[in-house]
Amino acid sequence: MTRKKILVVEDEAKMVRVLEIHLQSAGYEVVKAASAEQGLAILASPHTAPASFSLVLTDLRLPGIDGLAFLKRVVRETPALPIIVMTAFGSVETAVEAMKAGASDYVLKPFALEDLMITIEKVLELHALRHENKRLKAELGRRYDFEEIIGRSTRMAEVFDAAERVAPTRSTVLLGGESGTGKGLLARAIHHHSPRSEGPFVKINCSALPENLMESELFGYEKGAFTGASQSHAGKFEQADKGTVFLDEIGDVPLPIQVKLLRVLQEREFERLGGKKTIHVDVRIIAATNQDLRAALEQGTFREDLYYRLNVVPINLPPLRERKEDIPHLVDHFLEKFAADTGGAARSISPKALNKITAYHWPGNVRELENIIERSMVLSRNDVIQGEDIQLDTRAVSTSATDGVPFLPDGMTMEQYEQELIREALRRTDDNKSQAARLLGLTRNALRYRLSQMGVEQSY
Repeated sequence: MTRKKILVVEDEAKMVRVLEIHLQSAGYEVVKAASAEQGLAILASPHTAPASFSLVLTDLRLPGIDGLAFLKRVVRETPALPIIVMTAFGSVETAVEAMKAGASDYVLKPFALEDLMITIEKVLELHALRHENKRLKAELGRRYDFEEIIGRSTRMAEVFDAAERVAPTRSTVLLGGESGTGKGLLARAIHHHSPRSEGPFVKINCSALPENLMESELFGYEKGAFTGASQSHAGKFEQADKGTVFLDEIGDVPLPIQVKLLRVLQEREFERLGGKKTIHVDVRIIAATNQDLRAALEQGTFREDLYYRLNVVPINLPPLRERKEDIPHLVDHFLEKFAADTGGAARSISPKALNKITAYHWPGNVRELENIIERSMVLSRNDVIQGEDIQLDTRAVSTSATDGVPFLPDGMTMEQYEQELIREALRRTDDNKSQAARLLGLTRNALRYRLSQMGVEQSY
């Protein structure tokens, strides 16, 4: 491992020698400079570029250019290089000035060498953490860049164009599309490219929140608002202040909560559950749904005024079966991804297997494709994935070879077929309507509506 290099700028020869011996014994490489001018020359040399140094240790009292001027110059030209300043006891004001000018820390002379080493280790550790944080942020940024969302089809190009246009604004966005089409990934990309990218991105899965807990989760609650509320709690909207709220599966929000959401969209204000104080937030809202909200309007399960507040900039993600030209690129991406995850070599896929994948109707969209590729890589014994390695769920939909329309049992209408599916789901779940809704891929509100049309008494 390469030793960390420290530039010591000090004009007292005895001090330099003591520091050199102690630092070298601790495993550091030491480069010495007797003046600020010499230190600047070393940092400017192509043989000892600033990037090769881990830290600068400088006295503030130097001949010629003083240590404070040297510090300011290094901070201006190499802001990522941490600097510790040494100053005489009684010159705390100068040390504070150095900290304001960009020094990482300071030590007062005379100092114990053990104390100096602790300070050096602390500064280097903090610098490493900051560097890693920047790296992770950059990596996260690349992950949620538009270019990282796989899609070269005309349909996806239209999606990217709309997303890039709306990202810099604070306009509310409504993402539509079937489950598994990438609405969550696109929402994060919009946030990443917005002026709020440094703020929080708070995702709320509306379909996963029970109705009796949704209000407190979204808007928070005050101490004593209900049994067990031993202290106040900030809700998701407060947590997202100065950032973005992503309301996933917005169609599953019950009507009473829709009224409160409407107020947040209009006024950016609300009260916590059990509270009287009005809380103001600065949030950008992105919502997503796999439902037809216009149909929900007609059914009375979604408020018209909320719909129009959400539908400012609608972006609809196409299902995978409508952009099959993207499938080969997605397959290559997932092959590389899972090879990297497992530390193995990247696999390839045979033409027969790729044709089998392309011909499939993909009801689960990109998410299902990702699962299929991962499963195939795990089960395949070969470097090249073959057609028999691709296990597709052909039970989900039986389709016509000509027009892709699902077959219906002889003599049964679409309405009768749908009702029979609902009855079968209820039988399988012992009449648990919430579980039946999940089994059918419906929301609770959608199942309620269908049951009322069927004349089935609802107990939830």
